[in-house]
Amino acid sequence: MSIGSGIPGLGIEVARVPEAVRRRVDAWRAAGETVALVPTMGALHEGHRTLVRAARAGADRVVVSIFVNPRQFAPNEDFATYPRTENADLEALTEEGADLAWVPAPDVVYPPGFETTVKAGSLGRPMEGAHRTGFFDGVATVVAKLFALIRPHRAYFGEKDFQQLLVVTRMALDLDLGVEVMPVPTVREADGLALSSRNVYLSPEDRAVAPVLYRTMTRMAARLADGASAPEAEIAWGRERILEAGFAEVDYLDIRDPRTLEPVTRAGVPARILVAARLGTVRLIDNLPVA
Repeated sequence: MSIGSGIPGLGIEVARVPEAVRRRVDAWRAAGETVALVPTMGALHEGHRTLVRAARAGADRVVVSIFVNPRQFAPNEDFATYPRTENADLEALTEEGADLAWVPAPDVVYPPGFETTVKAGSLGRPMEGAHRTGFFDGVATVVAKLFALIRPHRAYFGEKDFQQLLVVTRMALDLDLGVEVMPVPTVREADGLALSSRNVYLSPEDRAVAPVLYRTMTRMAARLADGASAPEAEIAWGRERILEAGFAEVDYLDIRDPRTLEPVTRAGVPARILVAARLGTVRLIDNLPVA
């Protein structure tokens, strides 16, 4: 069944205009049901399915958004070629028991005359924020619109995009949006590579190299937890190892406080290792906690 235009025969409802979403969510809330949101850009993989399962376990109703947000892509990035697999995505959401897919066109989310932007604060400035101008403002704006439209009780985000998770959590608190942001651990391939929609761009040769990111962070985390090495030394070692493995460039490899994202300067304290590196045509990001 669909509201708006959808794919005939699928079990999930598909909404493409805001009014359809409001009607459905209002009915659920009036019946006393809790609502969970899983925001995605589509091209769904097992990581997204894991988010939907977590939402399904934590709420009565699950809404999944599928929207490739143009405001979080820089002019030189892959907005035009980002994988779009709507039919397969809706089939996956049907299998996972999601209740509603919100699949708007860009001019529905950003109609003519749209000019309001939510600015990310200090959590959005380093790392991704430093390398992708305006990225977190685009994320914060679209997520704020999702929260305002769907009014979920909980929203589920993967820890793979750890900085994004912190930015969204802070925004929800600062703006009193009444949404509990729920983190879900990163889902990985057997060799450690974090699942990402962009992994499909990796050549077979690059795919064999990609798990070096996870192996490098794992060794760094173990040595930092033991106090066997200082953060500065681990960062230098990690960058060298990543580049030697065949990565073209390391945008950043940082060890940061997991709450404030301030740099960590000594071992033996809670920390998060975060990395972004370019392999062939693909920019991979990942992170790992230091216990």
